[in-house]
Amino acid sequence: MNFRRRGRDEPEINLIPFIDVLLVVLIFLMLSTTYSKFTELQLTLPVADADAQRDYPKELIVAIGADGGYSINRQLLTGRSVENVAAALTENAKAGKDTVIIISADASARHQAVVTVMEAARRAGLNQITFATQATGNSGK
Repeated sequence: MNFRRRGRDEPEINLIPFIDVLLVVLIFLMLSTTYSKFTELQLTLPVADADAQRDYPKELIVAIGADGGYSINRQLLTGRSVENVAAALTENAKAGKDTVIIISADASARHQAVVTVMEAARRAGLNQITFATQATGNSGK
């Protein structure tokens, strides 16, 4: 008879297959979850009449013709230099530094004419500049 005591082997749990299964489940859940409901932000924007909110005395419309001529609020300027345009902008800016300059240039006007108005506005201390455009369907009318 063999009365030797056999050494009991400790049970060992292999965690590698368990981790593999958990990773597969995690990947499945990540791919099947819909995130579109959480990324959309529903906004209801306020509606207002744009013309009623405009403050016309603060606007200064500078038109640039195809020939490079300037007009400020429909008054033709005689000179085309930066100094002449800056002086006219300073004279017509009723709101001072808060005046918004709207540059409305002809499509065939030279780029230098637009840059001249921007430089004149800088010299006059007016830094709020925007550009007027026209919708493509309205061209040629």
